[in-house]
Amino acid sequence: QVQLVESGGGLVQAGASLNLSCAASGRAFSGYSMGWFRQAPGDEREFVAAISGSGSRTTYADSVKGRFTISRDNAKNTMYLQMNSLKPEDTADYYCARSTYYTIYYDPKFYKDWGQGTQVTVSS
Repeated sequence: QVQLVESGGGLVQAGASLNLSCAASGRAFSGYSMGWFRQAPGDEREFVAAISGSGSRTTYADSVKGRFTISRDNAKNTMYLQMNSLKPEDTADYYCARSTYYTIYYDPKFYKDWGQGTQVTVSS
């Protein structure tokens, strides 16, 4: 099992930027795809972005495409989510997750290990 710890959340104004980090420890980090998800109060957890094990392939939800960038540094066992031009509707708890597949999936059910989340609040 892999332990995941998110950091970098906070309270910002609309238009600002944040860079989330997800530090992994435990079993192999590289090789498997990883993703970012978010959950606002009263809503279901939704896909934000995902990245392949090598980092060569990425995919994004339409709502964040062009504003968010996912990346990973396998040497540091860390994944990132650079969030620019933040909007109030981006307010949520953000979770990183590790899949046990090489393929990138949008569905949370394909992700086995999850962090505890970091809160992002964007004020208007």
